[in-house]
Amino acid sequence: MKIALAGTGAFGIKHLDGLANIDGVTVTSVVSRRLEQAEEVANKYGIAHAGTDLDEVLARDDVDAVILCTPTQMHASQAIAAMRAGKHVQVEIPVADSWADAQEVQRVQLETGKVCMVGHTRRFNPSHQWVHHRIAAGELAVQQMDVQTYFFRRSNMNAAGNPRSWTDHLLWHHAAHTVDLFQYQTGEQAQLAYAVQGPIHPELGIAMDMGIIMRTPSGKVCTLSLSFNNDGPLGTFFRYICDNGTYIARYDDLVNGREEFIDVSKVDVSTNGIEIQDREFVAAIREGREPNSSIGSVLGCYRVLGDLERQLDSQQ
Repeated sequence: MKIALAGTGAFGIKHLDGLANIDGVTVTSVVSRRLEQAEEVANKYGIAHAGTDLDEVLARDDVDAVILCTPTQMHASQAIAAMRAGKHVQVEIPVADSWADAQEVQRVQLETGKVCMVGHTRRFNPSHQWVHHRIAAGELAVQQMDVQTYFFRRSNMNAAGNPRSWTDHLLWHHAAHTVDLFQYQTGEQAQLAYAVQGPIHPELGIAMDMGIIMRTPSGKVCTLSLSFNNDGPLGTFFRYICDNGTYIARYDDLVNGREEFIDVSKVDVSTNGIEIQDREFVAAIREGREPNSSIGSVLGCYRVLGDLERQLDSQQ
């Protein structure tokens, strides 16, 4: 399978490292905003072609699929362009920054029949997989999820500490992880969802602090706190309060409510969520099936985000 990568930032590199572990996969092209950066990454990973024009890459015969790690604002249009060019596509989270655009991506996926997978990595992290497998086996039921998503990002920097060419967003990017995971783990669409946010940053034009609460029809609850103002510890921390125990996931580590370590190393073929995600993308294409975190399966997340955005807009 021949794959192109668009976007050579921190997550683009994570995907290249993951793809290197998958048999029968070759990255044939890499695209970046700056040619010198594309060429540097191509040389490092032994990729034959480097460029700055995604449309040119989508027209190539040696590209079966594309992974998009580009700025959020480009995701929907680029995913649509890839499918219409006859390529399968995996687009990093979020698939869009509006409910209307998310729906349009699904419409084009149904029209073209191409695999369209969204990078909702939390579905693939072994810690969350461990919880999901126990839910599926009837051993656990989530009563509440309490989640903290905290960064110290008062300037426009990416995960590698380099300047960004675009602005990140607490709602459409970081909240998307938890909204989708909550609905995935409970098996329900949130019936009630409310959001509040702090002041808009005068230069970045985004809220730096946000709180979200959700409830499913059966009464399962999720509380989510997000901040770009938090000066450590950084990251997202998930507390699952269940009918049969409490579990806390930090990155790929999992402990119970007494901080006792739970071994998740045998949950999947790797402990790297991005690699597992890429393996699912490749397998879905090879097997001609819908992948986990397909655009259709995550669309309910974007419905909630669209509702929350309207609430936040009305508070201004």
